[in-house]
Amino acid sequence: METKLNLITQIARTDKDCKFNNLIHLVTENSLRDCFKRLGKNKAAGIDKVTKEEYGRNLEKNLENLVLRMKGMNYRPQAVRRAYIPKGEGQVRQLGIPALEDKLVQMVLSKIVEAIYEVDFLDNSYGFRKGRSCHDTLARINSRIMGKSVNYVVDADIKGFFDNVDHYWLMRALKVRVTDRRFLWYVERFLKSGVMEDGEYHETEVGTPQGGTISPVLANIYLHYVLDRWFMRTIQVKCPGYTDLVRYCDDFVICAQRKNEAYRILELIKQRFNKFGLELSEEKTRIVEFGRFAAANRAKEGKRAETFNFLGFTHYCSTGRNGKFKVGRKTEKKRYQRSLKKVKEFVKNNRNLLKQEEIWKRVKSMLTGHFRYYGVNENYRSLRNFLYEVTKILFKWLNRRSQRRSFNWDKFNLYLKKYPLPNPRVYNNLYEIANRSEWQ
Repeated sequence: METKLNLITQIARTDKDCKFNNLIHLVTENSLRDCFKRLGKNKAAGIDKVTKEEYGRNLEKNLENLVLRMKGMNYRPQAVRRAYIPKGEGQVRQLGIPALEDKLVQMVLSKIVEAIYEVDFLDNSYGFRKGRSCHDTLARINSRIMGKSVNYVVDADIKGFFDNVDHYWLMRALKVRVTDRRFLWYVERFLKSGVMEDGEYHETEVGTPQGGTISPVLANIYLHYVLDRWFMRTIQVKCPGYTDLVRYCDDFVICAQRKNEAYRILELIKQRFNKFGLELSEEKTRIVEFGRFAAANRAKEGKRAETFNFLGFTHYCSTGRNGKFKVGRKTEKKRYQRSLKKVKEFVKNNRNLLKQEEIWKRVKSMLTGHFRYYGVNENYRSLRNFLYEVTKILFKWLNRRSQRRSFNWDKFNLYLKKYPLPNPRVYNNLYEIANRSEWQ
């Protein structure tokens, strides 16, 4: 299948007007089997409660039957099972968990769609794309603010994006490149498969549930036409001052040179979104004066320079050793506290269930994961503080494994020397990432 997908990508790249009308034949037993192997062992089951282990017992017969049903148009996706995961501050994020068979089909369909649209996506979008990460996104923002005439940042937030994607416009966007009716029918069936929650079925006339394998690429296609391409053709071309948009899935910021243009762009985006069933969150969307002159301008008013949050970091105006402007970053307060809470709950809940060596090993893994994501330029102080707080958590709760204290600070420090915790470091140098990126 990979060879065929590469050929599709090559055709899509060389012929921007090409429409693909024979794609469903790529959904074969071999392609589904490959997706089955890649599916995680402990993935949650859908409403049919079929696990990977159960489905795999008669894998070949199940896949053969699935392909026959798809060819005969007798296959219909099941409703997704509604689940919730904590978001922090008492909030939760909705997830839609498809049945295992539906996950397999979605994985194949998403691969096909990605092979076509990846060459059409613009350089300013990063989320859920091969070879692109959050750190690439941060590097672009850093490069643009420090290297271009940026004085204002539009910090935007789409209100409930995945719950409000308009199916009509999404299918219109997909039909720009895909004309295979059966392929399109299955995509639309997944969108309208519905949700089961507490034993009740709910229709889905809008939205693409988070949790579905195909949802991220569909989200990128939707925002490619609704936002990215429109911004490049309508805003950047007509604005006299410098502008740039940087998007990671449904999160995006806009850099602008002039204040009046920043406000005008925000108003135009609101109008654009209204046409396509989207809405900006009034509480979370704002225009921030940000750049090399922001701190001095705010100081004249007796105020501190404003900040904005993006991808888990608080960005602020700072200066280097030479006194020149640079973008400073620190771990966003909510993310910082959420990560600490996760460590605390693990140690507290497992201090009497697991051996001390196992607790230590798991905490080291959690620290490494935190450092690998938040380990970027200018954020060393936050990383160091995080390590300090985690150390205090370990000392406190490991001493509560029984009525008798396990450590005093002297013994604990000796233990730390013998079994050291990971030290914070800059895993992701944003300047190096920017230098090797194509858009630099």
